[in-house]
Amino acid sequence: MKRTILRVDSGADHAASVTRRLADVLVEHLAGPDDQVVRRAATEGLPLVTGSWVEAAFADGDRTALAHSDELVVELLAADEVVLVAPVYNFGIPAALKAWVDQVLRAGRTFRFGEHGPVGLVPARRAWIVTASGSTRVGSDLDFNTPYLRAVLGFIGVPDVRVIAADAHQVDHESVQRGLDAATLPGVAAVA
Repeated sequence: MKRTILRVDSGADHAASVTRRLADVLVEHLAGPDDQVVRRAATEGLPLVTGSWVEAAFADGDRTALAHSDELVVELLAADEVVLVAPVYNFGIPAALKAWVDQVLRAGRTFRFGEHGPVGLVPARRAWIVTASGSTRVGSDLDFNTPYLRAVLGFIGVPDVRVIAADAHQVDHESVQRGLDAATLPGVAAVA
């Protein structure tokens, strides 16, 4: 069965990027020969939410303000699986990934308000958070990446969120290899 995997890169693209290396291994392992991998570079000019954007999204503003957002939402809604490449930058996600999140969390498109609160509308059943940090441990008090991204993905309806990490790799030199090993574990390629 052909699947679409959406990979959103948000860190700086450089030869030493640990998160991109982890994501490369993960996506190579996830994608079957018939699968389509859609790559979105959040670092390449995603607009920020502006007053015009808000007027277009929530009132009768100029809909052209949502053109980029609409494109990103279509990509997300077409994905069977999502890979968010999210290095730790100054204790949080890169600004580029926050811009992507702001563009794709759209009432009536990726979530709706139901009788008992928000209901996610994204059909992807699984997502991956690929992260690396110099000294922050996943799950520690300073880990603001994975809880935030889990909340975002859950809010839009993705029930299975997994983490591939090379955390604290500047002090734990084996963490990169553990992350690479986790990206190729049996069961990674099987859709849950």
